[in-house]
Amino acid sequence: MRISVVVIGLGVALFAGTALAAADLKAGEKAATVCAACHGIDGNRPLDASYPKLGGQYADYLVKALKDYRSGARVNVIMNGQAALLKDQDIDNVAAWFAAQNGQIRDLRDVK
Repeated sequence: MRISVVVIGLGVALFAGTALAAADLKAGEKAATVCAACHGIDGNRPLDASYPKLGGQYADYLVKALKDYRSGARVNVIMNGQAALLKDQDIDNVAAWFAAQNGQIRDLRDVK
């Protein structure tokens, strides 16, 4: 049973990696110019301390977050509107571009 879980997990990881490998970093950089207004040009200089740094974030996390914002499963007035404009390929591209940036990820739990 445990081996089955490991094999399935590896299969999912390989599939996710393949999907993101097809992302276009140049297109992601271009699409991310809208994101720069709040998150900074490379995703590491947010306008407000409560906004997350996106540079260096895991691409699969960003894909999930953006798709959840787009579907309404995750709610934020600004992000729901922004994500609604993105197609799946746009999301993959933006996520891959931010993931390729140097990261300055931090915990926001204590930010007021």
